[in-house]
Parts: sequence; C-alpha cells; structure tokens
Amino acid sequence: MPVSEGETILRLAGRGDGVGESGRFYPLTAPGDRIGADGSIDPGPHRQVPPCRHFPECGGCQLQHVDDEAFAGFLRDRVASALAAQGVPAPDILPAHISPPNSRRRASLRSERSGALGFNAQASHRVIDMRECHILRPELFALVQPLRALLRTLKPSATAGVRLTLTDQGVDLLLEKVEADGLAAAEALGAFALDHGLARLALDDGYGAQTRWEPEPVTVTLGGVPVMLPHGAFLQATAEGEAALVEAVRRAVGDARIVADLFAGLGTFALALEGRILAAEAARDAALALKAAAGRAQRQVFVDHRDLFRRPLDVAELDRFEAVVLDPPRAGAKEQAVALARSAVPRIAYVSCNPSTFARDAATLIAGGYGFDWVEPVGQFRWSTHVELVGAFSR
Repeated sequence: MPVSEGETILRLAGRGDGVGESGRFYPLTAPGDRIGADGSIDPGPHRQVPPCRHFPECGGCQLQHVDDEAFAGFLRDRVASALAAQGVPAPDILPAHISPPNSRRRASLRSERSGALGFNAQASHRVIDMRECHILRPELFALVQPLRALLRTLKPSATAGVRLTLTDQGVDLLLEKVEADGLAAAEALGAFALDHGLARLALDDGYGAQTRWEPEPVTVTLGGVPVMLPHGAFLQATAEGEAALVEAVRRAVGDARIVADLFAGLGTFALALEGRILAAEAARDAALALKAAAGRAQRQVFVDHRDLFRRPLDVAELDRFEAVVLDPPRAGAKEQAVALARSAVPRIAYVSCNPSTFARDAATLIAGGYGFDWVEPVGQFRWSTHVELVGAFSR
C-alpha cells in the first residue's frame, strides 16, 4: 500500500515500533492505529494513555502506550518470530504472563554529577531525573529522592550507579563508583542506612563490593528457603514473574524426581522442585549460598560449582536424570544443548531471557529427536521489549 494513502498498524516489531500494512515502521504506535497520509495518528483500540510523565524519553519502558492485550501479543510475536527465524515450527504458545505495575523488585539506576538519578534515556547515556515510576516497587522508589541528597554529600564519579534490590529484610543498596572516604562520609552512610531501614548498604569501586551496613544477614526466600544474597547475585525481576516461571518449570518437569538444574543461580528452581536435585552453577558465591541454604533446610539439593560453557554435562552424566532444567544467560546454552540432543533425558524445561538463542538451542534439541511441547512467554519487564519464556521438550 502506498504510504501516501495512509495505512493501519498491524503489529509491533521487535524494538516496539508499529508495523504498517506497507511494512513501514512507525515509532510509538499501537496495533489498530490508523496513520494518515500526513503522518497523523488516529488512535486504535489498543492505544492507551502512558501513565508516566517520563515516557517515552526514559529508557525504562518502551511500550506504555499500548494496552495489555497488545503487549501480550507483542510477547507472543517475539517468541514466534525467533522460532521462525531458526526454522522451528511454533508449538502451542500459551497465553503470556505479565507482571503488574509497580512490581519490579530490583533496579539499576544511574547518577549524574548534576544530581540527576534514574534510568538512562532511550538509546543514550543521559540520565532521566526520575520523579515518578510505574514499574518499581514502592519500597525502591521511596529511596530515589533521599538518595539524591545522599549522593550530593559524597563524590559520585561520572559513571556512578545505584543498584536496589528488595530482600527479605528490606532494601539492599549498592552504590557503584562513589567515593565515601573519611569520617563524614561514613557517618552519612550510616545515618542513611539507619533512617531508611536498609537491609544492607555496600560500596563497589570497581574492585568488588564492600559492605558498610548489614544488621543481620540478607536473604531472599526461594522455594520457601531463605538463601543468603551475595552482592550482585541474579534475582528474578518480580516475585510474580518468578512464580510464573517456577510454575511453568514444574509443569514441564512433571513427576520427575531426579532432576538437574543447570545454570542454577541461587536456586530459584532447584529449591522449588521435589526429589533429588543436582544444581550446577558457575558463580562461586551463588553456588556456596545455595549449598548452605539447602543444607540448613535439609533439602536434597547437591551443588556443583561448574562452568557449563567450558564443561557442560556430558551424555553419560545427563542420562542419569529424569528431567533437566536450563536457565542460561542471554548467550543461551549452545554447548549444553548439543550434549542434551544426544542424551536420553525424558524431559527438558528451558527458561530463557533471549528468544533468539532459545530458538537456536531449540532447533538443536529438535534435530536430536526431542518434541517441542509448548512455550509460555513471561513479561516480567512490563512495558519493555525484554521477553522471557519457558519452553517444554520431551522425548
């Protein structure tokens, strides 16, 4: 269709732009919007008023202008497109789970010497000075304004950062590349931690985090088990998203009672499953934290401190298990997928934060004889283009 005649937005592309009937991309449009020949937009049924004053300038969100139905369709399309690109026939794609507003329990903010504190602007290193936020948990957002005042008393570098995580004991605060030497700085940090009831306060100058405040050991509860939280350890972005991923993994694993949890992290899945679990994890601190927590709770979780990129489980090791759970980083699990494709493991639950590498590994498993049963998209990062999922495979 010639653009001069106007056109309707059919879907959202991978970066969130609307795609018209001509294949042309239109930023900040929603499915069903009508684009006039003069570039005007006649709103369609899936357009909504963005709730935040910082949208679309702030890089924290890309899709606040679309309703949940369109957002769920975007998540589904991202998964389907990634599979199609690898020649993988789409299985049953289940309805997407979307975390609610104000549910993000961890965030990395940036600071500027000007005093601005917030997320980076879209495609920029410039910081948006956050005055409201509709994705962060209220406990985290409540610290933004006090943190501005604290940082003015310290010496943040040009690339200073603020990492916030909600734990069992409260907010864990990590200040990155901030100078806090001397008695006055120490007193300011201590007073801030006390006044705001922090669970922990630490500084990282680029050579490792140093704790300045921690009245009691900081934990996160996974599968009903409190696990010590190392500095910088991975945690699912929302409690709701974590619950959706865990439930999907349980369905994929079924009644298996001897399970390998690969790229196990702190034990999000290992501690949520029944039976005997091998948990393999490359990060030493996370592996030690999981091992200690499983021991205290008397769970049958056996931890292997192991780099699965350099040393994936081989076929003989894999064939001991009734199911395998994979939760790799964005790079996927290419080496481990090759070994799994040659194994006799009956069931695989693959958790991914990157549909493209998931699709690549899914193609490997299918070529090895696995059936691709279903996939469930999960939108933990509400209003963003980031997609997570769980895929189920079986022999």
